[in-house]
Amino acid sequence: MLCEKCQQRPATVYYTEVINGQQKKMHLCEVCAGQMQAEGFSLFLPQMNLHNFLASFWSQAPQVQPFAPQTTGEAKCPACGTSESFFAQKGLFGCSDCYRYFGERLEPLLRRIHGSSSHTGKVPARTGGRARLVKQIDQLRAQLREAVAREEYEKAAELRDRIKKLEQEL
Repeated sequence: MLCEKCQQRPATVYYTEVINGQQKKMHLCEVCAGQMQAEGFSLFLPQMNLHNFLASFWSQAPQVQPFAPQTTGEAKCPACGTSESFFAQKGLFGCSDCYRYFGERLEPLLRRIHGSSSHTGKVPARTGGRARLVKQIDQLRAQLREAVAREEYEKAAELRDRIKKLEQEL
């Protein structure tokens, strides 16, 4: 199969994008894929890359405090020196310590973009047994709290027993 963009080289990169339930697929050669990645891979907004997208959320979100200096001097990561203005412009952090240092102000942004600030992605089927059990126990505990709040004590007792059984499996 030839590259869909240049029609010259064999397609070695298979790109799928799903936005609002609409799926777009592209078969690209390495050269065209590299160009698309530099531009930003979106088929709908090819001029915007991920870093610019994140930076735009930071500077335009009315309910999120803009990422700007809070004191007389601009806040910088003590480990790498990345500043707030650099992140606001580029959408990039310099190191893993930036997430801890700027975390308090980053969390509202993550909640706005993703709906949550914790990862709840897929678990590998072969190796994710323990993680799946832990997630299931957490869900059952949340249901247990709701049942107790609604004074549904029989349901709460069933949930408690299921939690104990799953904890024994761990």
